[in-house]
Amino acid sequence: MFQLIEDSGYYPMGITSAGDRVHFSVVSPGSECNLVIYEKGQEDIAEKIRFPQEARVGYVWNATVVGDFSNVEYCFEIDKILVEDPFGMSFSGRQVWGEEASLNRVLRASIVKENYDWEKDQLPEIPFEECVLYRLHPRGFTKHPSSGVPEKERGTFAGIIRKIPYLKELGVTTVELLPSIEFQEVMERQDLPGTVTLKEGRSGNLKKPEKKGEKEPSGRLNYWGFIPGLYCAPKASYCSGTTKHPQREFKDLVKSLHQVGMELVMDFYFAGQETEAFVLEVLRFWAREYHVDGFHLIGFSPGGLISRDPYLKGRKLFAQSWGDAPKTKQKCLGEYNDGFAIDMKRVLKGDESQMGNLAFRTRHNPEPHGVINYIANINGFTLMDLVCYDRKHNEANGENNRDGYDYNFSWNCGIEGPTKKKKVLEMRRKLLRNAYLLLFLSQGTPLLLAGDEFGNSQEGNNNAYCQDNEVSWLNWKLTEENSDLLEFVKAAIRFRKAHPMFHMPKEPRIMDYLSCGQPDVSYHGEKAWCPEFENFRRQLGILYCGKYASLSDGRCDDSFFVAYNMHWEPHEFSLPNLPKGQFWHVAVNTDGKANGGLYPEGMELFLEKQKHYMVPPRTILVFIGKTVSGEWLETQKKSKPEKRVKRAAKDKGSKAEKGKK
Repeated sequence: MFQLIEDSGYYPMGITSAGDRVHFSVVSPGSECNLVIYEKGQEDIAEKIRFPQEARVGYVWNATVVGDFSNVEYCFEIDKILVEDPFGMSFSGRQVWGEEASLNRVLRASIVKENYDWEKDQLPEIPFEECVLYRLHPRGFTKHPSSGVPEKERGTFAGIIRKIPYLKELGVTTVELLPSIEFQEVMERQDLPGTVTLKEGRSGNLKKPEKKGEKEPSGRLNYWGFIPGLYCAPKASYCSGTTKHPQREFKDLVKSLHQVGMELVMDFYFAGQETEAFVLEVLRFWAREYHVDGFHLIGFSPGGLISRDPYLKGRKLFAQSWGDAPKTKQKCLGEYNDGFAIDMKRVLKGDESQMGNLAFRTRHNPEPHGVINYIANINGFTLMDLVCYDRKHNEANGENNRDGYDYNFSWNCGIEGPTKKKKVLEMRRKLLRNAYLLLFLSQGTPLLLAGDEFGNSQEGNNNAYCQDNEVSWLNWKLTEENSDLLEFVKAAIRFRKAHPMFHMPKEPRIMDYLSCGQPDVSYHGEKAWCPEFENFRRQLGILYCGKYASLSDGRCDDSFFVAYNMHWEPHEFSLPNLPKGQFWHVAVNTDGKANGGLYPEGMELFLEKQKHYMVPPRTILVFIGKTVSGEWLETQKKSKPEKRVKRAAKDKGSKAEKGKK
């Protein structure tokens, strides 16, 4: 059926097929290597072909085989042990999520020969400063019945496609997927000191190994997927029952996002045992085969090699740090760490000595690489839990609540967990509005964790890595229950996009380099032009001069004054003077009740007093400088006395009525 032929050509790792000829390359230090072939759906080996020793180069085994591979699957046998092809593009044996039998199953790869119609697909290549990132779990995003996705597509790539209109309306430009390669989610039992092994998991009763040497399932699932896996295959269990074709469905997702001008970035976990060449080959493969827009490298990341690779130019690359990464014409590297989150959480709850951090984080955007800003992410509380819990509640993870961060920098607003107390709920909502503004009014690239826009909670679990249930699945009913939060986030993203002063391509220089009379960004205390950074200060004003940023029509952006009062007491701010003919208006007030404190463009609240403003406790106000005609101003002045007279008459009448009583 199959014939081994001589072939002295050079081939990349994995398989290279042409017609009925397939070349196999696999790395192994073993002394013997065989290609093991099965007919699809059959357990017995159909044929076994030995790799010739003379075709071995170093640790790389090579073999070219001729035959009909249309209905077969394969794996390798190295020194009598069956192993998967690390470069396989499609596998059978793990199509069902959480199936415990897959723990002891060697996956078989298929020869993929499908011609996919990309329909002239092009990468959007959105600049870092214009991106709004949205990190989601491919399964948890739509698995909940409330997602509105057809049952067969819940928790799949197809389910994400269904939600693209929602993401577009929200204002997202770039979707970041948690690991979506073929990884083993069924966790092996580990008898570790202090670890509680769950007796029953979502996948059913535990099964004892039938054969000696087999792995025993723990009853828990690795929901996130930050483990080594088969790096060239989309996860089969994230494929819907509609298509049953992971490669095609993932390509449909990428193409659908590109068609509406959105990007896809993938998370990849490397344990550090991989070679730089292997990591580079994997990223090149996904860029070439799946048109992926970027990669978030977690664990091991050979930064120097990857950042210089010509195949990956134009792709976004995220990592914990890029060290001495070279400066490039097109910014493609993004620093992705918890620095922004830690500082902004402390700012949000009103810790002391944070105003310097607030000033730094809102402007930080170095030229060699971008910065990815987030306040909440998978490794910590959701935004809602950040204002509802003082302590982590990870008991359901089975590790005696010892896993996860102990330093959450959170505040429950007086009551731990859910409550019906109105004052507590109002405070929590105000803090959430503050958090959204801290994120979207900062330079760099904002990242929103899926569900944070409508108050998603994980019940205080800050490390839900093994929670494949409603703790981690998004409850889409909250889009209605917390519609005020959702609308605030949409408006905050629109506001950011409309005003380039808040997303400049380079970090503000805090200098008047245009000689226009003001620096691009300046800092103020309660008195204008007098910044105060003492450790006890919890208030700061930031002035943005609109002359340093241009709108799409060439006009200068507006000027803004953002007053941050993170103190539990009110503070009066002096407002900096504006050029003649311009007056301060309130654009956003997180203490406001009407419209969530947001004023639509063109309907900002005119300030009667232009010199001072009393900012309520734990409140952020955004003032916008707008040009006002003399005629309009006179109308305002004439209307004010009448309003004051009517108000005085009303007050006088009320007092008279009280006197009669």
